[in-house]
Amino acid sequence: MTLSDNKPVLRLGVDVGGTNTDAVLLNISEGSQRGQVLASAKHPTTPDVTQGIQNAIQDVLNQVPDATNIQAVSIGTTHFVNALVERNRTRLDRVAVIRLCGPFTHGTPPFVGFPRDLRNLLQGPCFLVSGGLQIDGSEIASVIVTEIESACEKIEEQAIHAVAVISVFAPIDFTLRQEEHVASIVRGKLPNLDVVCSKDVAHIGLLERENATILNASLLRYAKKTVAGFQKAARALHIKCPLFITSNDGTLLNCAQAARLPIRTFSSGPTNSMRGAAFLASLESDVSKQSALVVDIGGTTADIGMLLPSGFPRQAAAHHEFCGVLLNFSMPHVTSIGLGGGSLVRQDPDTKRVTVGPDSAGHRITSEARIFNGSTVTATDIAVAAGRASIGDVSRVVDLDKSVIDGAQKAIRTMLQNTLDAMKTSVTDVPVYLVGGGSILAPDELVGVSRVHRFPYYDVANAVGAAISQISGIIDSFEDISSSSISEVRRAVEAKAIARAVASGADPNRVAIVESEVIPIAYTTGRCRFYVKAAGDWSGNAVPDEIGDDNLDSNLVVPSEDAGTPAQMTAQSAVSADSSALNSAARILSYQPIVKGNQWFISEIDLEWIADGCYVLGCGGGGSPLHTFLELREMVRAGEVIRVVNLASLAPDALVGWGGGMGSPEVSSERLLGNEHVSYNEASAHLWAFMRIKKPEALCALEIGGGNGMINMITAATKNYDIPIVDGDFMGRAYPTWHQTTANVYDETGRGLNLLPSAISSGDGNVMIMTKAKKDIDVDASLRAACVEMGTHVGQASRPLRAKDLGVSMIVNTVSLSWRIGRAIALARKQSNIGQIGQVIVDAVGGAKTAKVLFSGKITDVRRRLHKGHTIGEVMITALSSDEDIDDDPDKAKERFFGTLVIPFKNENLYAEHTSRDGRVTMLATVPDLISILDAQDGSALGTPQYKYGLRVLVLGMTAAPQWTDTQRGLELGGPSAFGFPNIQYMPLGVYCTPRSVIEEHAARM
Repeated sequence: MTLSDNKPVLRLGVDVGGTNTDAVLLNISEGSQRGQVLASAKHPTTPDVTQGIQNAIQDVLNQVPDATNIQAVSIGTTHFVNALVERNRTRLDRVAVIRLCGPFTHGTPPFVGFPRDLRNLLQGPCFLVSGGLQIDGSEIASVIVTEIESACEKIEEQAIHAVAVISVFAPIDFTLRQEEHVASIVRGKLPNLDVVCSKDVAHIGLLERENATILNASLLRYAKKTVAGFQKAARALHIKCPLFITSNDGTLLNCAQAARLPIRTFSSGPTNSMRGAAFLASLESDVSKQSALVVDIGGTTADIGMLLPSGFPRQAAAHHEFCGVLLNFSMPHVTSIGLGGGSLVRQDPDTKRVTVGPDSAGHRITSEARIFNGSTVTATDIAVAAGRASIGDVSRVVDLDKSVIDGAQKAIRTMLQNTLDAMKTSVTDVPVYLVGGGSILAPDELVGVSRVHRFPYYDVANAVGAAISQISGIIDSFEDISSSSISEVRRAVEAKAIARAVASGADPNRVAIVESEVIPIAYTTGRCRFYVKAAGDWSGNAVPDEIGDDNLDSNLVVPSEDAGTPAQMTAQSAVSADSSALNSAARILSYQPIVKGNQWFISEIDLEWIADGCYVLGCGGGGSPLHTFLELREMVRAGEVIRVVNLASLAPDALVGWGGGMGSPEVSSERLLGNEHVSYNEASAHLWAFMRIKKPEALCALEIGGGNGMINMITAATKNYDIPIVDGDFMGRAYPTWHQTTANVYDETGRGLNLLPSAISSGDGNVMIMTKAKKDIDVDASLRAACVEMGTHVGQASRPLRAKDLGVSMIVNTVSLSWRIGRAIALARKQSNIGQIGQVIVDAVGGAKTAKVLFSGKITDVRRRLHKGHTIGEVMITALSSDEDIDDDPDKAKERFFGTLVIPFKNENLYAEHTSRDGRVTMLATVPDLISILDAQDGSALGTPQYKYGLRVLVLGMTAAPQWTDTQRGLELGGPSAFGFPNIQYMPLGVYCTPRSVIEEHAARM
């Protein structure tokens, strides 16, 4: 709608919080009146969220004489998040999934990563059919119409209301449009069903995009009813203007869009707070347009996020978790801590240490806090006692001991400073914008903060953010850069994003690029991924789409109890009782793996621990074992058997096969493992046939570090070759190239005789066998070049070796080692002992003689680049000062470190160089010794792509196996000189301790 020139342009913003629903009427006209809040209201959030919204809007309308010039109403709602959090089956539908993948991704079927309760609630029939794209945009396979029609017949039989359509590399499919083609077939056959295409929901990363699409599809009927209810409420209040719903990236959805993509409203609350803070800051003459941290302190928690100079929140990492489900759609990067107005304050009677939160009086603060005649000391009581606020009865806190007041304020300051610093992207001081009613708790000065701001109307900044939300256009695509420069292609993509925003209703004169990122693709030349977002104010010239009147009074059908789980879930649900049984430290300590007849039968628990351990042993590289773990877990749940044996148990002439995956992580994130990991299985089968071997007697990992540490378990399982896995590998860690294996160390010819012949398979029909090389380094270089031509990800199998020849070259018991590391991490988490996680792992791998915590602190700088398919860079870690760190347990004081640590990496971490406060430089560890960086907050391993400023980390060093260190050739292949550091002398970190075999330990107990 267009307003006349003499009337102000008004927006009504509403934001629903956990405690209160806020509303404001804002003047967004250009000129001196811009930003004026004409009315505001704060009402309790009601169980019926819509009623609370209506109450808040009515209150605002009652405060103004004329509401006819309101341009639009923008609502930030928690309806859809709540439905999933509460697992509300009256609001959620089962979802059928059609995945276009050809021979790929079968190992990780839809719903594979869902928590069991949510999976049982939502899973409908799933179909993995012909289709999908390669990373270059070519087809994996064409869509077969009869396959889709057959799937529709089965869907129709199961009372399904929603269908999710997912294709491999759908976000880059602008030509073939396979998802759209399949969706049209489904709508033609099943016209009453909702159909969602994954490319409309999220970005690159098949499993995470599929998860988001499923969650979105499950909400569609409820979303239509809810949005129609909003429209009905607006009409009841005689509001004639268009209605919008705010999204989680700070932009607007019209009613039709919100009903079609309800998932985009998740986390819109924190986004609204940050956008509102940015707008309020823009009204201040002394505040420049810059990056800033926003702290929104409520009654129970504080949310902290980073504002970009564009005024939009920084987005979360590519993958994030919601309701236990891994997702990858746009979400603000927000950290929540247990600090709010109702946070409980305690003082230890012995140590006199004061703690604040994380438990809180919450909404009971008005009856339990001291200032409200209660008996509980809360953070608000401290603010009043310290003279920072005048609330309630001040006389009720005059007797608080000064040590409690000072200690609580120090604790609050430390909590905020630590979290703020973790959210920063550099050491530069940044301003902080305080919003929310609990902002009275925050001090006026904080370390690392240039200035603390509290703007007028800071307590309703969330509603202000809803009112000023904009229209966006997003492009996420892979583009050819072989004939044009990156800057030229970037400008073209940005122009497309702007055009998309304008087409959605943005004012063409006020639209701008707010995000623009170029992401190189490993092992690939001539192509880059571009992610661009444009946003601008709504033009007001077009009335956005609404939900039709036929939805306003529609009743949401409650799914019947016995309509829930499809038949194929029966076997998958029959999970062994131990899958989630280890919910306490005592149960972890009492758990015994199943060892019979010198064979270790792998359970779901074992897989989880091995996966965590493999990532630690990856030393920053090797790729995450997550997708491999999920496939293996499905296999174990379905009754498949995976066995592990010691090398010594094999006959001397037994053949041991080995290999794994090679290629780009961008491809493996979309083109997931195939039919029983089709590419590696196919490479193995062709190699063995070429060598006239029916099958080897056992398999073992190429490298125990990262995803390759578990891939052979898939091939060895009963449903495939039914052979055991040897407890060992040929790296004892992860290395970036194939010739950096201990099998090659003991081949003195230097021609890769223990590697060849070697086969690689694309998994969709292309197989290549290499039989001879001039030099061992040519094996990896040649096969990697072919890998690029075969879709940039392949399975590779190397020549099987005789067991009698592996006594020297194989690093034994590394599956056991990964299991022990994973078990140690799980135990530390259950014992609330993460502060000592480094020492816990050291003890698990053999003690201080073989491993040590090298350093701990926060990441203060990260530099990385792509070179010949490998990620190269360095990370700097700075020790925490005493004010930045908190000892969670005074009886177990953390080891203190000082100075800085620099760790260069080439896929994996290469060396750790320490600089003391007085400038002395010491080399703490180098390859081939293992250098792993762990997240100090939860003990999980970090891969080099996850290194980012502000993360609290610890650095773990472990002594390499003697296969690398006892010979000159081992050091030449795996030491510093192999990575271009000939002047760095290898000095062993400690004395290698052979890991204890799980089989040997537990066989005697069975």
